Amino acid sequence: MDSEPKPSFLSAYLKSSSVIFDLKADDKVQALDELCEVLAKQKLIANKKIILTRLIDRERLETTAIGDHVALPHARVDTDGEVAVAVGRSEKGVEFDSVDDKKVHLVILVVWNPSIPGLFNHLFAGLAKFLRRADFRSRAFQAKDKADLYNILSEIELMLPPLDVTVSRASLLKRLQEIEIKRKRATKEQKKLLEKESLHLREELDQALLARFDRLMERYGFAVADVADGACQGCNINVATGMSAAIDGSNDIYICENCGKYLVAYRGAPAKTAKSAKPAKAAKAAKAAKTAKTGKAAKAKKKT
Repeated sequence: MDSEPKPSFLSAYLKSSSVIFDLKADDKVQALDELCEVLAKQKLIANKKIILTRLIDRERLETTAIGDHVALPHARVDTDGEVAVAVGRSEKGVEFDSVDDKKVHLVILVVWNPSIPGLFNHLFAGLAKFLRRADFRSRAFQAKDKADLYNILSEIELMLPPLDVTVSRASLLKRLQEIEIKRKRATKEQKKLLEKESLHLREELDQALLARFDRLMERYGFAVADVADGACQGCNINVATGMSAAIDGSNDIYICENCGKYLVAYRGAPAKTAKSAKPAKAAKAAKAAKTAKTGKAAKAKKKT
């Protein structure tokens, strides 16, 4: 299986009809609305209102304006294709809470429903590589018309993973759980980094999976359990033989029929679960009780 990245160009995802040469927007919400409207009219997105809300929520977490008058707003949504892209150019500039406090003149909106790992990260890397070049930005800002802008942006080369590589959803969920557990004990600065990584992982996963994941995390403190020796490490109950064999080496998602946790193949020390933590707590309590008892006996002996 060929796993080398494949060269592609932004024109494979961006239609000339998805380019707005002169955005009317004054702020980021208006700009996002204009660009979503373009994608909705072309039936590249199914529900503009939901997607717009998701984009705005993403902006509240952290601005997608990367500096130098450029913004790359994005969201993972259900699209008819792998990627839908809309571009807006603003002569007057749009207030976007940019990291360098500069107004944005070029907005590239990306919405996607990935079937290959790290799709947006590869897209972002390709876009950033070109848009960080002052000469390329200058050409885009000074484009004569819509066709000229589209041709300039079409030069952006992307290196994408091959289409036959599937997302390892199980490993993404496991990593997300590790991050969520770390966040509880992290410092303020560490939390910022962990939140960013959590966001990137969440953008790769289905909303239904995430909703269940969050419910399990809130209720039990963990949502993903290893399958070791044919048993779910979340409840220590054996899973069906057929399921155990299917889980081993699989990228797909399975659920324990007993405790409802997501199941992943065992790849090291089993994850510490709420159940497995109880014996440790009991042992600690017993040790403390024994120490207290020994101390009392010593005091009584001393008095006599």
